[in-house]
Amino acid sequence: MSHVPGLIQSIERSSAVLRLLAADRLRVKEIADALALPKSTAHGILRTLEHVGFVEQDPQTARYRLGRGLLDLGAAGLDVNELRARALNWADALAARGGEEVRIGTLRDGEVLVVHHVFRPDDSAQSMDTGRVLPSHATALGKVLLAFHPAAVEALGRECFDAYTRRTVTTHRELARQLSETRGRGWGLSVEEWRPGLAGIAAPVRGIGGLVVGAIGISGPVERLCDTRRQARPGLVEHVCAAARSVSRDLTGPH
Repeated sequence: MSHVPGLIQSIERSSAVLRLLAADRLRVKEIADALALPKSTAHGILRTLEHVGFVEQDPQTARYRLGRGLLDLGAAGLDVNELRARALNWADALAARGGEEVRIGTLRDGEVLVVHHVFRPDDSAQSMDTGRVLPSHATALGKVLLAFHPAAVEALGRECFDAYTRRTVTTHRELARQLSETRGRGWGLSVEEWRPGLAGIAAPVRGIGGLVVGAIGISGPVERLCDTRRQARPGLVEHVCAAARSVSRDLTGPH
């Protein structure tokens, strides 16, 4: 196979494997022979493609076929039920450690869909937010999700964003600045931008290959989440980031 300098050969080979499987169901040796590859190399490519869901192996015939993961490329990607299932225990632990309510969200049509909500661990009256849609530009969850989806802000398409409080970001320029800051430090912060008196801290949940598939965060009174300079308390940031890393590990599994 000819190889152009600067191109990655393993991706060229992977695409060739997918093209072969688009035409027929094949065994490892058949793929290796067709591409003039060592059988071990072909097997390694197939195992990787299987890991990311792009190919599947029939246990009866040992033949490979295209996987359902390819269908996700044009859809929302990770199944929200899987995200929720993997995050349940970590969300409960985060609520216990941080003493605040916890939400897990994904980006849906430019807004945050709450896929799981854990109440604050006290006896106060609270309402369930699972299934609720939150504004992405005014919440910590939303800022994290927008920060790692390059075209998401443009896709919002509005001249200016709705103002929920006097602190809500309403311009593309200011939102872009905040998203750059969020990417740089690896977590998001919202202070009285969605609701007066409330703050939120969130971190990205990553799937296979590092793709951000969701976010997990806590929210509560500003004085509990922030210091006197309205900066997030480092201990809470670490709790949130640790929970996000744990959910990410559970999603991606052993490599």
